[in-house]
Amino acid sequence: MSDVLLLALLVAAIAIGWLLGRWESGRFRAPPQPPRGSLPKDYFVGLNYLLNEQPDRAIETFTQALEVNSDTVETHIALGNLYRSRGEADRAVRIHQNLLARPALTPSQSGQVQLELSRDFLNLGLLDRAERLLLSLQKSHVEDAQKLAGKRLLVDLFEREKEWAQALEAAQPQLVRQDADIRRAAAHWHCELAHRHRCDNSPSLARKALRQALQTDERCIRANWMLGQLEWDIGQYRNAARFWQRVPEQDLGFTAIVLEPLRDAYRLLDDDDGWWQFLEKQLQHNPQTTVVMMAADTLRHRQGTEVACAFVSEQLREHPSLRGVDYLMDLYLDDSDPEERDRLELLKQHTRQLLSIRPRHRCQRCGFGAEQLQWQCPRCRSWGTCKPVTGLEGE
Repeated sequence: MSDVLLLALLVAAIAIGWLLGRWESGRFRAPPQPPRGSLPKDYFVGLNYLLNEQPDRAIETFTQALEVNSDTVETHIALGNLYRSRGEADRAVRIHQNLLARPALTPSQSGQVQLELSRDFLNLGLLDRAERLLLSLQKSHVEDAQKLAGKRLLVDLFEREKEWAQALEAAQPQLVRQDADIRRAAAHWHCELAHRHRCDNSPSLARKALRQALQTDERCIRANWMLGQLEWDIGQYRNAARFWQRVPEQDLGFTAIVLEPLRDAYRLLDDDDGWWQFLEKQLQHNPQTTVVMMAADTLRHRQGTEVACAFVSEQLREHPSLRGVDYLMDLYLDDSDPEERDRLELLKQHTRQLLSIRPRHRCQRCGFGAEQLQWQCPRCRSWGTCKPVTGLEGE
């Protein structure tokens, strides 16, 4: 049994013992009166189970021994939460529902029980029950802090159901204003709505949602990325390039995701000079590997492979990267003789293998790695925390 679980059970046992002692000491007033502070046998049986690392039987014994009254509500809530943390949310539901049925609960106690029961339902995937309970909590006479906690759970529930509009309604304006994570998430919910509108051929509604995303969070990379896509859809390549060029201004780490569409936009505009000026600006302030590779491609078409190789070699001396070395070998392969080509191909096998086992993107919060960019981390469910990897093994 883990140290954390053992500690939690010991704390619960101590609390139960104190409450039972207090209850027993005041229960009998007429002789014969048991010694003050005496505890019922069930408490010691449960403690014995606990010390013998039988937590299931210990919790069950404590729960049965502890009568529900105003003094023991918090302990029952704690026991229910302990069941939920152990993956037994169905038992937690039974304890919390039993508490909620008690008529003597104070408004504060009732609010806390409703919150915990909602968490039980969410844990079990019973989203409809959790939603009804949380909506009822918002209308009941409970503490403001409990209503706020209920709103957070409601927002989480709507997000799980991909009900973006309802999540935005539940979060506005208090949570969006107070919580930076929810503010960033809300911008992405607007982007999700914009994606739906784009799929439904409603570009005007999509643009409106993306403008709302930027009003919610001006650093929302995805909003400018999608605005560029909308302009591309109607052939407005200059406008598309304008939106995509805003991405590096928001966060240099995301430069790589706009380079290919920007290159294609400048080609369709027949504006090679504009494309090169953009690359030169990035090389000065943000010499990422993909920027270097794009610039080298341009130099190769303009001045030949030798110039491109010299350029990449110089950049690698100042900013070494595995992808840069792999790309440089590709350039050398273009002009190599058969014997040298075989040696380079052997080296490329090693660089490809090293690159294949390293993710291109990583969540800044939980460390989840993926080849493709994820706007919401699949592991920790945070929005906007996955970024391109930089450094020797990335950009």
